[in-house]
Amino acid sequence: MHKQVPLNSVKLAIALRQSCLDQHYGMAHLGRDLIAGITVGIIAIPLAMALAIASGVPPQHGLYTAVIAGIVIALTGGSRYSISGPTAAFVVILYPVVQQFGLGGLLMATLLSGLFLIVMGLARLGRCIEYIPPSVTLGFTGGIAIVIATLQIKDFLGLTVANMPEDYLGKVEALSHALPSYQWGDTLVGVVTLAVLLGWPRLRLPLPGHLPAVLTGVSLAVGLKSIGVDVATIGSTFSYTLADGSHGMGIPSIAPTLVMPWSLPGAGGHPVVWDLATIKTLLPAAFSMAMLGAIESLLCAVVLDGMTGHKHSSNAELVGQGLGNVVAPFFGGITATAAIARSAANVRAGAASPISALIHALVVLAAILVLAPWLSWLPLSAMAALLLIVAWNMSEAHKLVDLVRKAPRSDVLVLIVCLLLTVIFDMVIAITFGVILASVLFMREIAKMTKLSDMAGHPRYADALPAHCLLYKINGPLFFAAAERVFTELAAQVKDQRVLVLQMEAVPILDAGGLAAFLDFTKLMATSGVALRVAELPFQPLKTLARAKVRPQPGQLEFYGSLEEAINGASIQDVARQ
Repeated sequence: MHKQVPLNSVKLAIALRQSCLDQHYGMAHLGRDLIAGITVGIIAIPLAMALAIASGVPPQHGLYTAVIAGIVIALTGGSRYSISGPTAAFVVILYPVVQQFGLGGLLMATLLSGLFLIVMGLARLGRCIEYIPPSVTLGFTGGIAIVIATLQIKDFLGLTVANMPEDYLGKVEALSHALPSYQWGDTLVGVVTLAVLLGWPRLRLPLPGHLPAVLTGVSLAVGLKSIGVDVATIGSTFSYTLADGSHGMGIPSIAPTLVMPWSLPGAGGHPVVWDLATIKTLLPAAFSMAMLGAIESLLCAVVLDGMTGHKHSSNAELVGQGLGNVVAPFFGGITATAAIARSAANVRAGAASPISALIHALVVLAAILVLAPWLSWLPLSAMAALLLIVAWNMSEAHKLVDLVRKAPRSDVLVLIVCLLLTVIFDMVIAITFGVILASVLFMREIAKMTKLSDMAGHPRYADALPAHCLLYKINGPLFFAAAERVFTELAAQVKDQRVLVLQMEAVPILDAGGLAAFLDFTKLMATSGVALRVAELPFQPLKTLARAKVRPQPGQLEFYGSLEEAINGASIQDVARQ
């Protein structure tokens, strides 16, 4: 049986220590980690560049993220199989930040988001992921997938768009106006790459389809160039300037170097004025990054738990993710989190510990140092095709359709609302509104379960009930959403009665709202001259009444351990009144 990670632990590197130090880590484990790390590293190279481009920054920053954040999070996190780096979910948040504040602003927002994540982990908020319903997560991930797919249309078709609006409807309008500018060469490369990605799984080969598809796109782009058809590539689109002043096209073949995020240029190459107002403007985006990073990394860890049987430490994982996002910006890395697809591939490739994530990062680093000139040949339309597949996988369309077909209407409503809010506005609004809406609908359903039953006709009690005595049973929680209705219905039944017996054995919860409604009802009964007998109170409601100092009042409010005692007491009271 696997040794379980303490669920509330915030110890750094707990996953690394438990998988390597607390267990006998040997050469066999290292061999498995080596194979898994190389496999995932090959997958991560084109994805990291494509996600950086989609986020609005040069492709090398995606590679730097996979290297730096991948190493830091693997060393300090709480999930032993997670692979961290840039992910598609962040594109919808990062792109507007880059448009407004440039690369410098994005790195500063990333640093702030890391601080948020560390605080969340230290505050032991990791288990809060359990309180986000599936309808909310499917809704916002589906919405993010739609936005990502929309953003890829430009590069997939080779469109010329002068200015891409920030809002989604504006993006759709700008893309539709730019459709006449499509380039058939870019489109052909994108379509062929997409076809390879879709068809590769049918071959059932152990090699992932990302690399063959991208190589096919590169080959086709080179062939088109030989006949005079230009296709936009990383080398023809992006340039860089090194510290010594030298310029180049594509991506530089140097390792990530130390930079100060606040010293990098903002939008349009102009310096960002870092004052309190600028930081306040970035805080909402940083909080969005932290929220999304927490949700995606913990969801990834839960998926990996199900695949492997090893439990992660959610709070330690949040701290590790936070440290990765604090350190990465100082080396040009953008926002990172655990990537579900890459992490699942890591498990399927036989990973045994976080060492596989370290090897994955080193593979990406080797690609920067050795393969940078060749990576510049990657067509943008091939990268867009890759992200279209990522967006489709991220949408989890099969789960979405299954939920719509089988789930209650309230869950379907929450899903649709979250999806639309994510597309039209942003993820934080969608999650906040979605959780609130789901909570309200859930409380409404629970309130409906609280029912009032007339027991006077029950064969067991019919003959024992005295005249002018009512017997009712309350089933379900008496909380603020249900108690007022129940006691209002009950008050309408007690006219011209002397005694009311309430059986409350099926009332598991009495909250502050239920207590207030109960006290108002007891006052109404006393004013109406009706003696109230409460029978078989469970522990929690009894404790709540005791804390509120509710005491029995002979002839008005009395409590009994059994229903029979309450009925007998009502009979004695009835005889006394006669």
